[in-house]
Amino acid sequence: MQIVRIGGDETSCHPAEEIGAKAANLALMAALGLPVPPAFVLPVKLCADLTDKHAHAERRLRDGLKEGIAFLESVTGKRFGDHRHPLLVSVRSGAARSMPGMLETVLNVGCTSRAVHGLIRATGRPRLAWDCRRRFLESFAETVLGFDLAPFATRIAELTAQEGVATDRELDSEAIERLAADEQALIEDRDDGWLEDAEAQLERAAHAVYQSWMSERAQTYRRLQNLEDLKGTAVTVQAMVFGNGGLASGAGVAFSRDPSNGTARPMIDLVLDAQGEDVVSGRRTPDNEATIARALPRLTSELGDILKRLEREFADVQDVEFTVEDGKLWILQTRSAKRTPRAALKIAIDLVHEGLITPKEGLSRIADVDLASLVEVSLAAVEDPVVTGIGASGGIAVGRAAFDSESAQRLASAGDPVILMRPDTSTADVAGFAVAAGIVTAVGARTAHAALVARQMGKPCIVGCADMTIDAAAERASLGKSPILAGDWITIEGDGGNIYLGRRQTVVKRPEAELAEIASWRSHAGNTRPQARKSAPA
Repeated sequence: MQIVRIGGDETSCHPAEEIGAKAANLALMAALGLPVPPAFVLPVKLCADLTDKHAHAERRLRDGLKEGIAFLESVTGKRFGDHRHPLLVSVRSGAARSMPGMLETVLNVGCTSRAVHGLIRATGRPRLAWDCRRRFLESFAETVLGFDLAPFATRIAELTAQEGVATDRELDSEAIERLAADEQALIEDRDDGWLEDAEAQLERAAHAVYQSWMSERAQTYRRLQNLEDLKGTAVTVQAMVFGNGGLASGAGVAFSRDPSNGTARPMIDLVLDAQGEDVVSGRRTPDNEATIARALPRLTSELGDILKRLEREFADVQDVEFTVEDGKLWILQTRSAKRTPRAALKIAIDLVHEGLITPKEGLSRIADVDLASLVEVSLAAVEDPVVTGIGASGGIAVGRAAFDSESAQRLASAGDPVILMRPDTSTADVAGFAVAAGIVTAVGARTAHAALVARQMGKPCIVGCADMTIDAAAERASLGKSPILAGDWITIEGDGGNIYLGRRQTVVKRPEAELAEIASWRSHAGNTRPQARKSAPA
């Protein structure tokens, strides 16, 4: 099977329809000389062949993985699953159009017990090695085996309590090794040889990523976003870089401009000593700017330069996933950023003013925005919120509290607006997002996948609300000291991250100046301002 190689001496680019937008943009960044870990791609067409159970599909999958791993070994100087210089890989999805968080990813594939000891030999870091092992077990159990991770979470909570630390980030090497052993014990009865077989891990992970194309949440998202004509997902297998190696490492997401309001300044979220799923899953709240500046003083400047370059290259606002390994920055993905309707309007105008796109292209960028109903909503009176989180998607929403997607859909069907309140920003809640007027979560990042979806849907969203606790089973929450029951009215303000009890009065105004400029574009045909080159789909 024809695989696509990224990195090494490879500089060719390929269309997103063949290898997915994620891989197409990855190949472009590698060709530009940006720091991209090497990778190979199994094409979109194989997704349909596997789904339709074509006789040749399994053989093509195995042959492609074998060929691709040989390529990664040649460019990294490591060997897959080796006991001295092990290569670990991530297995990621990527359709021709971005579907943030709707498809699956498996990290640290190839992390057998032999590879753990190889990592210890190669890095001198037992904690990093055992952390990769336990992360692999969690990722594989959830994504490939379909395990509920609740028992894993319980064991982590028990161990952190025993060790007298707040989170698993504070566990030492010996404790992480015990955690990996305990987690392995939870799933050993499902081992048919994959636990210590790197090739088997890789094949099963690739299968799981392809199969996620037909998951309920992926199908729901495609229906909501009118993407049902897409043919499937590609699978990108990429050499791992490790953000979980200590406080000079981390994983993050950055936007070249604020996708909530369109302001022309970067927005960066980073979790130190972490891997990518810690950020995009919404299960952790990012470290603050002061902590990041102390740990990685050059990161903001270096990443800012790359964001500017990518924005010029693609002539659009970019959403970038990155990892820092021992102070070295690696770029894992870039794509056009999901944005709120009001941000889409401001960004289109600003990009025209900056000469990156023409007015004609600006109009195409806002073709899906309902300008007739576009308004800016603010509170009628300034008052103190009951609690404050992190503003992830701007605007104000007033609605009744619901604590799961089913309840949100039930309340919405009765005709009332709904505020969906969840412990974290899981993309499994996409059906609840669709009917909610706004979303609030106790933990999570403004760059998490679910926050991206909220912005795309134009829903106010607040994440990382540390003073909120939720008991979804009992259909109640606490906002600080104030109890909230299902059906109670609350008001959220997504720019500042403020939450208010009850229904608050709002003031509505139209962005008249911006709308007047759009009207002037439409009245002038045949402009000649040059458009910046678009290098690949995003």
